Amino acid sequence: MSLAYLDAFSGIAGDMMVGALLDCGLDIAALESELSRLPLEGYAIRRETRERSGIHATKFVVDLAGGHAHTHPHEHAHGEAHGGHGHQRFRDIRAMIRESSLQPRVCELALQVFARLAEAEGKVHGVEPEDVAFHEVGAIDSIVDIVGTAWAIDALGIDDLVVSALPLGRGIVRAAHGPLPVPGPATIELLRGFPVRVEDGEWEMVTPTGAAIVAALARPGPMPAGFVVDKIGYGAGDSEFTDRPNLLRVLLGKASAAVGSDLLVLLESNIDDLNPELYEHATTRLFAAGAVDVTLVPVQMKKGRPGVVLQVLAPPARRDDVVAVLFAETTTIGVRFHAVERLTLAREFAEVETAYGPVAVKIATGPGGRTVAPEYESCRAAAVRHGVPLRRVYDAARRAAE
Repeated sequence: MSLAYLDAFSGIAGDMMVGALLDCGLDIAALESELSRLPLEGYAIRRETRERSGIHATKFVVDLAGGHAHTHPHEHAHGEAHGGHGHQRFRDIRAMIRESSLQPRVCELALQVFARLAEAEGKVHGVEPEDVAFHEVGAIDSIVDIVGTAWAIDALGIDDLVVSALPLGRGIVRAAHGPLPVPGPATIELLRGFPVRVEDGEWEMVTPTGAAIVAALARPGPMPAGFVVDKIGYGAGDSEFTDRPNLLRVLLGKASAAVGSDLLVLLESNIDDLNPELYEHATTRLFAAGAVDVTLVPVQMKKGRPGVVLQVLAPPARRDDVVAVLFAETTTIGVRFHAVERLTLAREFAEVETAYGPVAVKIATGPGGRTVAPEYESCRAAAVRHGVPLRRVYDAARRAAE
């Protein structure tokens, strides 16, 4: 699998994304050719070399009619129930992309990004996504950045994108609606479920377009285990920071099909006064709230009392749901948590035929070969149905799968 890891130590913007992908060896003339498939005028594109902290990077520039370069203002969209002079609504941009002769995957990826952007902007401004209007200049800029990103992903044959934790910056920016906090409302709306670092950075580190690209096309996580780097690209942002180079680094390579990785949250509570009969119900509710795993560890607590450390693994986006269950269904008055990285083997679920009927099994494949694990509930149902020991069904399912 071809994978791109977005090392966003200085955040991400649309032009930084295009620049970093061009820096991986793409020809800007090929991008110009793809963009010419759109009925879009009043702009030209070029690439420049910029140096940040001694690192040579590609700066992607959109020159607009009038002879100036657009520098990505904070807010480029707002809610309107009408198109208005000098604006383009999301529905119009979507129709333009759909009716163009863009390559199918480029069209699909670009529409995914624009849909997420319009959805977030619409929620912030209280209008339907269809009616979100992009300022004329901002619309051209967003279309070029988003379609350019989609083209580059397709041209480089990228199958999967993973993004690091994102610094959000700090401060107040002036926008069409007045002063807005950093990160902007649409940006933080788009980054629900992604690990972020609040007040990390001197200025706005993630733009709405950058956030939309991440939300639509990438998943959060560390660099995958076994990732073999093939190409490295640097995309330069407009500003220069004093605490870090304003660059987006993209690492392209192959990810091992056998070993994957993801980012989870480990939540723990020490409990010594809960009726043991209630743990089963609490565990059921925790899984329903999004827990990946729930573990009860017996411990000895203060004054010699026996207790339990209740541990829960969950995706970062489900942390608050899990905490709510812990407070509602147990006697804990505090929950500690921290991020953990997990390595996983490739797995699949299958159904095998046995003398006791079909049985579900989970098959994991790793460097050491295949591991077969019959599913408990499926085996138990078959054992009860045929009146045989459970272990006999387990053995039959494992033999059938192997």
